[in-house]
Amino acid sequence: MTPRFFTARGMACLTLSAVALFTAQLFTAPTASAATQTEAGQHVRIAVDVPYPPFEYRNAAGELEGFEIDLGNILCQRAKLDCEWVVQGWDGIIPGLLARKYDAIMSSMRITPARERQVRFTRPYAMSPKVWVARRGATIDLDDPASLKGLSVGVQRGTTQDSYITQRYGDVLNVQRYATAADVALDLEAQRLDLAFLNYPVALDALALGKPDSQFVQVGPRIDRPESIFGRGNAIAVRPRDKALAAAFDQALDSVYADGTFVELMHQYFDYDLRPPSRK
Repeated sequence: MTPRFFTARGMACLTLSAVALFTAQLFTAPTASAATQTEAGQHVRIAVDVPYPPFEYRNAAGELEGFEIDLGNILCQRAKLDCEWVVQGWDGIIPGLLARKYDAIMSSMRITPARERQVRFTRPYAMSPKVWVARRGATIDLDDPASLKGLSVGVQRGTTQDSYITQRYGDVLNVQRYATAADVALDLEAQRLDLAFLNYPVALDALALGKPDSQFVQVGPRIDRPESIFGRGNAIAVRPRDKALAAAFDQALDSVYADGTFVELMHQYFDYDLRPPSRK
């Protein structure tokens, strides 16, 4: 059974000055990065934000487990890489990559235009939808914006959920932004929010969404469009110059899709299709 805890998924944003600093570091630092070229047995450090079940979490023994941990280990084995998992908070996960604290990020990171200006992505390997959540019995009509006037919605600050709500409903709903998805769920439970807009797996885990005894219900369909906001799916991120490492991961990803390994692993953790459109 998946543990009922999770953490922030805020978008890692950099100011222009910070981008300039990291760019300077990128091209002036020594070429000793583990990810400069791929070789059999090469040591690669992969950053992950923990906990975020069922993608990544610690078991009772303190060991890392989860869908992305299992998938990452398989990819490293097929790419003949010696991989090490590095736990890193989400807010600093892209800066940490650019500062060479690790060589890759595999932590449910969506490909978005803003992130593509900072990192190099592999092809997408997964895509989890977003959902509106309300207390059972609430009357919510998402197709009638006027009826939403004055209602409050909780989102995790800096995420694609935040971008979607701000762009589509910012002039109607009272948008409350939180540092973590856990805080959103807590305030919805405490009735300090009328709605929450969350990653579907998070809503399942935190609010028992879909279970008969849950006090919360999904409102409307699952959402993963438009691409301009939600991106093309989750992918592995590396530094811009590390083309060989990205290519090695892409080749391994293609192989786990081709022989059915990805779908088999997906079904161990999810009862819905996690594949992005480009992989179906």
